[in-house]
Amino acid sequence: MGQVPGAGCGVANLYNSVMPQAPGFGQPLDTADHAAAVQVARWRAMSASEKAALVASMYRATVALADAGIAARYPEASERERFLRRAILHLGRDLAVRVYPDAAQLTP
Repeated sequence: MGQVPGAGCGVANLYNSVMPQAPGFGQPLDTADHAAAVQVARWRAMSASEKAALVASMYRATVALADAGIAARYPEASERERFLRRAILHLGRDLAVRVYPDAAQLTP
């Protein structure tokens, strides 16, 4: 397997060059093959810090969507209640109640 076009040198490229490329693995059904190939090549060309920044950005977007969903379902909830509901969503009810005992009073 060759290097990814446009990628620099280093450990990341060596790692990426030896990873198996399963055809269609993880490819979105609504993405053309050539577009998916370009996207994967771009990901492989990214540095570790660029990948970490992308993952962090996606995580923040996911948290914002979860918060918006909680606010929509519980419009009268206080900031504390919204925080506790997010904790329940992310940690699971049992752990959230152990960490934040006042979460036990919330009904699903």
